[in-house]
Amino acid sequence: MTLSSRDEHLAELMDDPECDPVRLRRTLQRFGAVNRLVSGWDGVYRSTLRPALASVEGRVRLLDIGCGAGDVLRRLVRLARRDGFAVEGVGIDPDPRALAVAEEASAAGGVTYRKAYAHELVAAGERFDVVVSNHLLHHLGSSELDGLLADSEALAARLCVHSDIERSAVAYAAFAVGITPLAPGSFLRTDGLRSIRRSYTREELAARLPSGWSTPSAPRFRVLAVHRSEGRGAPRTGREGG
Repeated sequence: MTLSSRDEHLAELMDDPECDPVRLRRTLQRFGAVNRLVSGWDGVYRSTLRPALASVEGRVRLLDIGCGAGDVLRRLVRLARRDGFAVEGVGIDPDPRALAVAEEASAAGGVTYRKAYAHELVAAGERFDVVVSNHLLHHLGSSELDGLLADSEALAARLCVHSDIERSAVAYAAFAVGITPLAPGSFLRTDGLRSIRRSYTREELAARLPSGWSTPSAPRFRVLAVHRSEGRGAPRTGREGG
């Protein structure tokens, strides 16, 4: 095994429609703990999302593409509400197994989940102030990545932030050890290590992104793909009752 280049053909166990449903549910349920440890969204919220939210008048619409169990979306909504923003959070994912876990875990109002792809929301003419994703980029093939970036731009009136793992030998070794307490009975260790092998370095991602996108500094072991689209106009819905 080598980490010198992306292993984009490596499959993750939980992406198999026939995978063990019990192990899958455990994996999804434990994502919240994993993401609190490794995703760095609190810092990204403070440095990047919060300024964008502050530029919105009235209610804010926040979309999480490929939301999985919804823990990142719920965390961002809590952070925004703590800062006084009126937020409507929407999570989309094509996998009903993930959405079932998200619905069970969601106790906060103002957060909804849909079985959908981003291009379906584009076709429906939907708009959001901020569009995010977590651990999605490394799952995508070349044409799928192009589609995600284009759909994100079409959906976001203010800001897109896609956050993912940065591939490195240090990240691989640290995750292999650090995930041990949470891994039993789940796909977390196997799929987490495969995710790292599928992921981009910052330089690789920067070279892959189209014009208008950037890869700013990110928390350790993370890469960010960011697109700012201020001035493109407000979302078409979600402004009532600001």
